[in-house]
Amino acid sequence: MTDMAERTRSDSDIVAEVKDWLAANWDPDLPVAEWWERLGTSGWAVPTWPSDWFGKDLSRDDGNRVQQAIADFGALPAPGGLGLMLAGPTILVHGTDEQKQRYLRDIVTGQRGWCQLFSEPGAGSDLAGLQCRAEKDGEEWVVDGQKVWTSGGQVADLAMLIARTDPDQPKHAGITYFVIDMHQDGIDVRPLREMTGRSLFNEVFLTAARVRDDAIIGGLNGGWRVANTTLMFERTSLGAGGGSAAASLASPGTVAGDLERRAGDFVTTGGRRGGGGGTLFGASSKMLTRLAQANGKASDPSVRQRLMQLHTFGEVARFNNLRLKAAKAAGGDIPGLPNIAKLTMSNIVRLSRDLGLEITGAYGTLHGYDPDARKALDEATGLPFLSGVTEMALFAQGPPIYGGTDQVQRNIIGERVLGLPKEPGFDKNTPFRELPKNG
Repeated sequence: MTDMAERTRSDSDIVAEVKDWLAANWDPDLPVAEWWERLGTSGWAVPTWPSDWFGKDLSRDDGNRVQQAIADFGALPAPGGLGLMLAGPTILVHGTDEQKQRYLRDIVTGQRGWCQLFSEPGAGSDLAGLQCRAEKDGEEWVVDGQKVWTSGGQVADLAMLIARTDPDQPKHAGITYFVIDMHQDGIDVRPLREMTGRSLFNEVFLTAARVRDDAIIGGLNGGWRVANTTLMFERTSLGAGGGSAAASLASPGTVAGDLERRAGDFVTTGGRRGGGGGTLFGASSKMLTRLAQANGKASDPSVRQRLMQLHTFGEVARFNNLRLKAAKAAGGDIPGLPNIAKLTMSNIVRLSRDLGLEITGAYGTLHGYDPDARKALDEATGLPFLSGVTEMALFAQGPPIYGGTDQVQRNIIGERVLGLPKEPGFDKNTPFRELPKNG
């Protein structure tokens, strides 16, 4: 009882502290860049990071409380994107102090946008089969190859790149992890239009692109270990129960053009995010409940049962996140939980898709492919969130694939957590150049 009371007081103190700081520092008339500079250097942008590196040493759960407090206050949240989600945490684990100094400040202050150059047309689930190559040239490396499914590549300043630096080693051993500048003639980014109407992903062509030798993270040919750290953070972030309380509508980096804009233009009164039309992850049970109430489906036993199932998935994910937090606080871990969270998110988006279409009925065959069309669709049908339901239905095929397919997650759990035999194969010890390649 005492521990719980102390914990409650501590949580209240954290929220009160961030609110006091916001009252003294938030100014909606500031440019986004200046506001993010204040937020990032204060430690409140990523309070879960170490205090030596722009954080406050808080737990993930407390970090979510801070984010929610910022949103509730009506201030612009921390920069979103892959810099904060993946690059920064990976550099904290594997980067040198010089690399942390070089990259982390620009991440927490939103000065640079990031993307991830991992997947290739012939190396998706078998990521270690990548063929993008980097060859040493003095103090630089020359990179040639193709990447695909690159989120935010069109607005990125920097990228996390894995490339093959030694084809004479087995495929997992000859890979190096770089930070590469996206602003160079040797990099061509081409957006991929999806069936939702959006272009969240890109294909990227690298032709004699250059990257500095001191931009290697984790050592030469140590990229597979570093990449797995990035993938762990990705699965945790994308998994159910891993979402943050708020995400900024302003885009970090020099390309998107938001840094010079007024910070207050990206928030609405009460701290709730502006914008609208669509969702990228599983629709919440509350949102679908409201939709079912709006069109008279709330009394359908089948719909009610599946709404409860969706709510249960969310609660299980939330409690798993609390379990992991408690285990880490005690100096332990729960192996495989990020993979389970990723699988749970796949279940949530599939159920959201099926349930959303069941609730909307024939209206679910309609979809708006741009913001104006999505707004018009909601108004014409009189069904709130319809555009979000139809976008979820089209997008739901993605989360079970990206960030490691469901099949990959199950293999990891089976082999690394349960200790089951690995799939037979000769590629573990064979030099990569001797392996058969996809056409």
